[in-house]
Amino acid sequence: MEGLRKYVAECIGTFTLVLIGCGTAMLTGCDKWGGYLTTAFAFGLVIVGMAYCVGNISGCHINPAVSLACLISGRMSGKDFGLYFVSQTIGAILGAAVLKLIFGLGGITDATGGLGSNGLAGVNGNIGAGLITEIILTFIFILVILGVTDGDYKHGSFGGVVIGFSLVMVHILGIGLTGTSVNPARSIGPALFAGGAALTSLWVFIVGPFIGAALAAFCYKFLAAKKG
Repeated sequence: MEGLRKYVAECIGTFTLVLIGCGTAMLTGCDKWGGYLTTAFAFGLVIVGMAYCVGNISGCHINPAVSLACLISGRMSGKDFGLYFVSQTIGAILGAAVLKLIFGLGGITDATGGLGSNGLAGVNGNIGAGLITEIILTFIFILVILGVTDGDYKHGSFGGVVIGFSLVMVHILGIGLTGTSVNPARSIGPALFAGGAALTSLWVFIVGPFIGAALAAFCYKFLAAKKG
């Protein structure tokens, strides 16, 4: 039962992230700069809220890239990683489905044209630029998470705030380039409903964040290694 609670918590958390974050992007269109900031804070504030809601249950990963970093760091098992990934992806798909339903029933214009899905338009369709963007932004975001949640160091009870604002930080740069994924589940949900270019380029927003997360995990292992 404890395991089930963790997976449900991850599903709810990722559902909320996509619903609020992508929903805000759909309303604002992420127009410079007010739209960028509004959307960036929408994603970041969800992390803050969920960290203090489900963090004590599942750790509030709500992102397969975070889970991969925890797996590499020895903080979770392979079984949990797999089930977290599935739970997070289901949550993201449900979040995108609800957005499609709300905007469809309400006759509301989706200002992003694709349920807030990620894409390569901001980097002029260049796959290499998109991958580099996602790898580096995920690396920075995950490195912060690993440091803040390291039990060997005392960061008080402000970890959720720090992590949330770190997500805001990477979104401010990344929105204009790729829409900022740094989270494979967040990209999968909207892309499945948007189709087209969002689905074609989806692999970039799965591979990039996973590479960035792995690099961050190995880097943090080196940085935080104890002296023998």
